[in-house]
Amino acid sequence: MKGLSKTFLTGLAAILPVAVTFYVLIRLAVWAESILGGGIKLVLPHGMYHVGMGVVAGVLLVFMLGVLMQVFVVRRLFDWGENILGRIPLVKVIYGAVRDLMGFFSGGQAHGFSQVVIVSLGQTNLSTLGFVTREDFSGFPEDLSGTGMVAVYIPLSYQIGGHMVLVPRTAIKPVSLSMQDAMRFAITAGMTSNLPH
Repeated sequence: MKGLSKTFLTGLAAILPVAVTFYVLIRLAVWAESILGGGIKLVLPHGMYHVGMGVVAGVLLVFMLGVLMQVFVVRRLFDWGENILGRIPLVKVIYGAVRDLMGFFSGGQAHGFSQVVIVSLGQTNLSTLGFVTREDFSGFPEDLSGTGMVAVYIPLSYQIGGHMVLVPRTAIKPVSLSMQDAMRFAITAGMTSNLPH
């Protein structure tokens, strides 16, 4: 019986990531087809609409938004809108977390991580994986420059979020991992099989 359970769980572990990925993509396609496709049907003459035009419109819309984000004026307007969202109590938490996550995985913007490090946790003989986010503290209300402290972001496994801690530079050790590989390792609690050998 134990062998059957193990075999079933192995199969589930193989199929579940694929199934979830396809589910999310299909839901996005259905959403684009429903919302954007409905708008296209109103504009096109009767009989000219074909299934899939909403999905194509969604892809083009996202691409065009990416191009527009390179324009200074559009970027400033977007930043202004983000500042407004950042003042709404619940919205700012959800929006900020999703924005930071997408910004990290897109790689298109500087997300502030400068180095993957192992952080020693005091005298406990425990360590954790982290990302150096700041080494220069000049201009802070309490100037930490010259104290040898660095800011390190420590991600939490299987969820969006983490902790920012200030630690002595002597408590960190650089690791030769890319940001993406290190983040994947951290958020999967070390169970990823995609790290370089």
